[in-house]
Amino acid sequence: MSTQILWFATRGSGAVSLILFSAVACLGLLAVARAQTPGWPRFLTVGLHRNLALLSVAFVGVHVVTAILDPFTSLGLAAAVVPLASSYRPIQVALGVISMELIAAVIVTSLLRERIGQRVWRAIHWAAYAAWPLAVAHTILAGSDGTAAWMLAVTGACVLAVAGCLLWRLTAGETNRSRLGGVTRGTADPIAVDSAWRND
Repeated sequence: MSTQILWFATRGSGAVSLILFSAVACLGLLAVARAQTPGWPRFLTVGLHRNLALLSVAFVGVHVVTAILDPFTSLGLAAAVVPLASSYRPIQVALGVISMELIAAVIVTSLLRERIGQRVWRAIHWAAYAAWPLAVAHTILAGSDGTAAWMLAVTGACVLAVAGCLLWRLTAGETNRSRLGGVTRGTADPIAVDSAWRND
């Protein structure tokens, strides 16, 4: 595989990963806020959230593998999984490594959700909120074109999208989790129990 192909693959997959990861963050915030319309029921948001999360992990995998193989960075396998082990921009690369490991923890615990319990799953799932800003910082600081105009435009669009969804989440009122008390007291629709318990 030529060095140029690896260079483009690493940066291209990194940019796509950021876009997908930002979409996942947006959908997660909208799902918690119970965002839905008659033409777009909430279960579609939840399903799309899960599928995009898996797709983003696939692109992160491509990003990591091509970065390891790229002779320009000489990243090495250890540097791809151990923070600060990289000889190439160690702090900047570590931001991406930590972000990747937080995402991996979220994915693994989501697959084991029925076994580990809802409380543990939710606690670990909050790691996604830390993983996203780390990924943004990694995008800007680690890549050779992180501060290029086109990459800054992509990063800026991602930040604006997530910030907009976060603002909606903060002003949307009650969430599924906040409805559980009323549901269990019998003052809310019992059908909401499953939605509140599973998707918040």
